Amino acid sequence: MRDPETLSEVKKYLDLLSKKAPGHSVEVRIPPYSAIQCVPGPVHKRGTPRAVIEMNAETFLKLSTGKLLWQDGINEGVIIASGERTNLANYFPLISSFS
Repeated sequence: MRDPETLSEVKKYLDLLSKKAPGHSVEVRIPPYSAIQCVPGPVHKRGTPRAVIEMNAETFLKLSTGKLLWQDGINEGVIIASGERTNLANYFPLISSFS
């Protein structure tokens, strides 16, 4: 079951990510809440994307707010990233601690 508050937060930060990294070459999945395509590069149109990032909502929210570093999430296995252009370390956190 999806928590409405978590859904709202995930969608808010996915929207920020899509603005910070516009494009369609990487699919970012936060099941069961939402998914987007972002990052400049080749456009994915059908079937399974060649570049996919997946993590749970808690991980995504920590990453978005600077409570988790990208490489730490990869090392801990809480961020699964495969394919080209899936290192999004330069895009996070999505908000600064001063926001």
